[in-house]
Amino acid sequence: MAVKKHSCSCCSDIKEQVSHSHEGHSHDHGIDKDISTMKLFLPAIISAVLLLAAVLMDYLQVDFFHSWLRLLWYILAYLPVGYPVFKEMLQEFRHYDFFNELSLMFLASVGAFYIKQYPEAVAVMLFYSIGENFQGLAVAKAKKNINSLLDQRPDEASVIENNTVIKIKAREVAVRAIMQLKPGERAALDGELISDSASFNTSALTGESAPQTKETGDSVLAGMINLNSSSLVKVTTPYEDSKLSKILDLVQNATGQKAKTELFIRKFAKIYTPAVFFVALLVFLLPYFFVSNYQYEDWLYRSLIFLVISCPCALVISIPLGYFGGVGLASRNGILVKGSNFLDALVDVKQVVLDKTGTVTQGNFSVHKVSVNTEYNEEQILTWVNIAESQSTHPIANAIHEYINQSPDISRIKSMEDIPGKGIKAEIDSYEILAGNFRLMDLYNIKYDQDLKQIVNTVVLIAVNQKYAGYIEIADQLKPNVTNDIQELHAMGIKTIMLSGDKDSVVQNVSHEIGIDQAYGDLLPEDKVNRMKQIKLDTNGKIAFVGDGFNDAPVIALSDVGIAMGGLGSDATIEVADIIIQDDKMSKIPLAIKIGKATKSIVWQNIILAFGIKIIVMILGVFGNIYLLEAVFADVGVALLAILNAVRLQRMKIR
Repeated sequence: MAVKKHSCSCCSDIKEQVSHSHEGHSHDHGIDKDISTMKLFLPAIISAVLLLAAVLMDYLQVDFFHSWLRLLWYILAYLPVGYPVFKEMLQEFRHYDFFNELSLMFLASVGAFYIKQYPEAVAVMLFYSIGENFQGLAVAKAKKNINSLLDQRPDEASVIENNTVIKIKAREVAVRAIMQLKPGERAALDGELISDSASFNTSALTGESAPQTKETGDSVLAGMINLNSSSLVKVTTPYEDSKLSKILDLVQNATGQKAKTELFIRKFAKIYTPAVFFVALLVFLLPYFFVSNYQYEDWLYRSLIFLVISCPCALVISIPLGYFGGVGLASRNGILVKGSNFLDALVDVKQVVLDKTGTVTQGNFSVHKVSVNTEYNEEQILTWVNIAESQSTHPIANAIHEYINQSPDISRIKSMEDIPGKGIKAEIDSYEILAGNFRLMDLYNIKYDQDLKQIVNTVVLIAVNQKYAGYIEIADQLKPNVTNDIQELHAMGIKTIMLSGDKDSVVQNVSHEIGIDQAYGDLLPEDKVNRMKQIKLDTNGKIAFVGDGFNDAPVIALSDVGIAMGGLGSDATIEVADIIIQDDKMSKIPLAIKIGKATKSIVWQNIILAFGIKIIVMILGVFGNIYLLEAVFADVGVALLAILNAVRLQRMKIR
């Protein structure tokens, strides 16, 4: 990746500093992997040696060290650290950016030379340079941690061609090619397992270290690590379209969606920095009219202190870095967040609205009972239903397919209509087949036994030629520990509501079992939208909706934070939702909220730290109670503490 150089001025866009792998930081101090730390600090070391020698000669009052030689020596000590700043300041001036950290520090050091405070003039730029180098190292470390966490794509893949295994670039592997994965090798592209079975470490995608066993025909995704035996995988997706590639793009572009705090700081810096120059000028000039023994060198010195300490670099860098750290921490735990604004929104969530199937239940439906009228035999009815449901990917349809265990003859279908929220109408051979819920039967005025509504599990009713023919009873299972996850949300003061298109009796039974506060069943997609609108009106705070992706898009759009389960299962999910839970676990919802709160806490710690110390030192400087060196230490120290605090988020373990 090419290095893009830009200043570390107060208005610099932090996105370019933290979202790309090996970009430069500031003032020609780019942190490149090929540049050693010694080389990075070499200008500062030269400057420090010359400065210490000069201070020592001043202290010893060396005879020859006076007048023009003394000035020349300090200028030579200043150049290694001052020239790079001056050079980049001129570059910024060409873009009409006159008020930034570069011009602020340069003016302060030149002013110190003007009032003959030579040691402090050099020290201002020296400590600023050292501070920038340490800040650059801190930012580079954060970027390295994030990129090593995210970039799990191998550059090469082992492909079988003409019974020979060859290594080629992953980008050049064609769809349908056969990859060989040795034990410990990471898949470079998405594919389908050809071998009988294999175990994979999926932590790069889900954040979970527990291995998953795949069988023939199961999906193997880029980033998964083959654990035990050599396996064969048929490539199904080009390199750039793999799930992992999309996930990486999503996370690395997350800084484009900025939190309100981050946007405010960026706008604030554009106003704040010019204002600082103006106030510093007033500190120098106004006392002339009010102080009887005004000494311009003294007040110029105080204004220089004000300039140095007022730099908002700590805020402009550490706050976006904190949010980026929160996005990285979430990703490491299998939670994809599309922007820092959604991390902020999670903090204010007061209600979590849940879908049922695939969210609190596993979505692994199984047929429990089949009942048909004596007019038809069970095999005939099931064959028709299997054919009618052949075009559906709904979990209920999959359960029927698995139960019947035979390939449907779709050539027998004359016509097919999917009726949203109700079921399917199909013409098969010379028969009209209806398969769906009670609403579908009511829509076509099909008479059925009303006692069927008392069945707790999901029921698929069947009608043949406008006459009720029987039903299939289907059950789902709760996800493990889902009750504890709901209790954890309640402990955080968050109310839970379930909205589902499933039978109300099923919905009420599930919600009662796991402790959900309110539940509504028998909802059509438009009913969910209307119910969500009412929930928003009744809620003082933000609402998160958790569903299984694309089908819940209208409700996700209404919510303040849309959370999708099963990010690995649906490309549409990644497009629609604001946050994606990659491993389907409900426990990741309270965890995501905790990460949002931890991120905001770090951000506010940095804001309070930076402003608190700066205001105190500014006041002390104006009243002449602090020296220029102390102001430099305060500025650099605050920036380093704030950045290191932001980087700390990368290592947090939140439970």
